[in-house]
Amino acid sequence: MHSESRAADYLFLSDFDQTLSFNDSGIVLSQAIGLPDFSERIRGLSKIHLVQQGGELAYLLLHDPEYRCVRKEHLHDVGKRIRLKQNIPLLSRLLGDLDGRRFSFYVISAAPQEVIESALEGIVPADHIFGTKFRYNQSTGEIESIIRVPAGYGKVAVIDDLRTALPLSHNRIVYVGDGSSDVHVMLHINRLDGLTIAVSENKYINQIAQRTVLSDDALSVLIPVLEEIAGWNTTRIRRFFEGHGFALRDWEKVQTDTLTICPAKPLTVAAGEVV
Repeated sequence: MHSESRAADYLFLSDFDQTLSFNDSGIVLSQAIGLPDFSERIRGLSKIHLVQQGGELAYLLLHDPEYRCVRKEHLHDVGKRIRLKQNIPLLSRLLGDLDGRRFSFYVISAAPQEVIESALEGIVPADHIFGTKFRYNQSTGEIESIIRVPAGYGKVAVIDDLRTALPLSHNRIVYVGDGSSDVHVMLHINRLDGLTIAVSENKYINQIAQRTVLSDDALSVLIPVLEEIAGWNTTRIRRFFEGHGFALRDWEKVQTDTLTICPAKPLTVAAGEVV
């Protein structure tokens, strides 16, 4: 049986690219080294299904000759160029004690480890970040091989290892993501009765995530946590944000049904049949 102190512990897990940031780290890296066609290369890899979705940048860094110039220091520099969403430091602090619940903040992403650590330096500890890890040639600094790529099912494996190591009840997990590469992990967490939150309008993930929140502010993901886990109503949530110096404006709860209506085929009735 868990102790009373352990009973209030949760895992708060977040993707990085376009979840905590506004840009894909691959785009920022490509611009930094003068390669403007990153998106086209990713689309090409996606079409032939050569790489698990989310792991395309790792593949390019290891196999594309034009990306072989990238070294660890380049990845660290890219992290400093990443434009982050607002108030991530405050989000991290508030998660430490949210209505008597402690949420351990981890980042799980296919973005390079060095990029995420550099971008979130002083906000999220390095041992709470699980990004793509490379093995470097000691003499040249060139990327030699891939140690880990947390994309697709790779994210599921990281989460299961964390859940076993801590340990926590299987339903005390919150996962926040933005795209198709988060589908597998969201399905997994839904099955465990955890909470999944989408922060984009990606149609694939919106159909799977339990909640969707669209905002430029990282604090926005606290709203479904406070509603679904803490059981707060909208009035109490507004007061909570006001207590920290923020007003919730343009907060709209929208449920959208998307469908196509086609003319029905005429019903053919055989002679003697009753409809």
